[in-house]
Amino acid sequence: MEYSHRYRAYPTQAVGAELEYHINVHRQAYNYTRYEYTHVDADNIGSAYKHHERLTDWKDKFAVFKEVHSKALQRTVTRFYQNLSNLSIQKANGWKVGSLKWKAPREFQSMTYSQSGFKLKNTSGRHATLILSKIGNVPIRLHRDIPDEGSIKEVTIKKETAGEWFVSFGLENDDSDLPGKPALDSLNTSNSVGIDLGILNYIHTSDGITVDWLNLEEEYERLRCEQRKLSRKRRGSNNFEKQRVKVAKVKRRIRRKVLDYQHKLSTWLVKEYDAVFVEDLNVQSMLQNAGNARNKQDVAWRQFITLLEYKADIHGCHVVQVEARGTTKECAQCGMVSEKPIWVREHSCPACGFECDRDANASLNVLQRGFSKLGLGWPESTPVETALPADTHSVSAKCVVETGSLGVGGRRSLPG
Repeated sequence: MEYSHRYRAYPTQAVGAELEYHINVHRQAYNYTRYEYTHVDADNIGSAYKHHERLTDWKDKFAVFKEVHSKALQRTVTRFYQNLSNLSIQKANGWKVGSLKWKAPREFQSMTYSQSGFKLKNTSGRHATLILSKIGNVPIRLHRDIPDEGSIKEVTIKKETAGEWFVSFGLENDDSDLPGKPALDSLNTSNSVGIDLGILNYIHTSDGITVDWLNLEEEYERLRCEQRKLSRKRRGSNNFEKQRVKVAKVKRRIRRKVLDYQHKLSTWLVKEYDAVFVEDLNVQSMLQNAGNARNKQDVAWRQFITLLEYKADIHGCHVVQVEARGTTKECAQCGMVSEKPIWVREHSCPACGFECDRDANASLNVLQRGFSKLGLGWPESTPVETALPADTHSVSAKCVVETGSLGVGGRRSLPG
């Protein structure tokens, strides 16, 4: 299994300047890869491996490429072909895509050392030192230990738009070191949960827990204020650059609050349940629809699902995406489909008379579809009636952020 840990870096002014220089050289290498891909005979290129063979000629022709580490230079060429592959995947999925563009300095702010060229030392405390070949020592804040069973395969160093430096370690674990996932025949509705990604609440679970949306109104008001100030500055001036950094810091705060919220919520879910079923949403098409696009982007549903999936492997949990279409309209009791406008928040089936909250009905349908997708079917000993909670327990987003966990009944509960 592959995953990454990210840490704040504090390079000195001299090392920071060297890092910026090396990143700029890698940007030129990326752009030159793009140039050769377009203009050189296809027999000599066409894959990252073939293009790596041309790097020796690059160094003879351009001395600047000798100043960076060879493995890092190869990784930059591979980066171009990975981006090219991502475009091909999007095109195959029906999206209109163009071609890879030339990278300006502001668009290329990271580089990666792969396999060699780096060394991590002095890791006993909260601080450590990362040694990068041809650059120097970079102090980092080791706020969490790197797992003993994880081997470092690559190191990426990046400068954020607000001027901060971060280091990401690409780790690889042997699957045998990870906790195994529970056997499918042991799953039932007591240790499994269906999640509806809602409108009034961030999530609504099939066992009656709702978690509120994260309130970001104050942050967005501050962002609007700082952006108005930025619009009054002359582009390219020192005051413009100072204000641009202020805007970037506000955006960074919003992004971090959302990510922190999702990390805590997703960690609780994969630790609490043996199986988590979630809707497979087409977020890109949802953002292109008219109305409420910013709120849909703020909740970052796709990012939340990605966090669930990779944490499931670490904590031994099944995470399954199910078809999202019709989960709200279909009755969880009898399967009758009835149209409901978005403002109707209660489900009342005209066929069987089953009544519950609209989102609760959707989460139960997600739970049923999850069992069906795993080939288990809906457990006969646990009909929908017994799966329905007697009441709904609501948890505020503030509680999730402050405590990092949530619970109800016999599960882990919030203090106070």
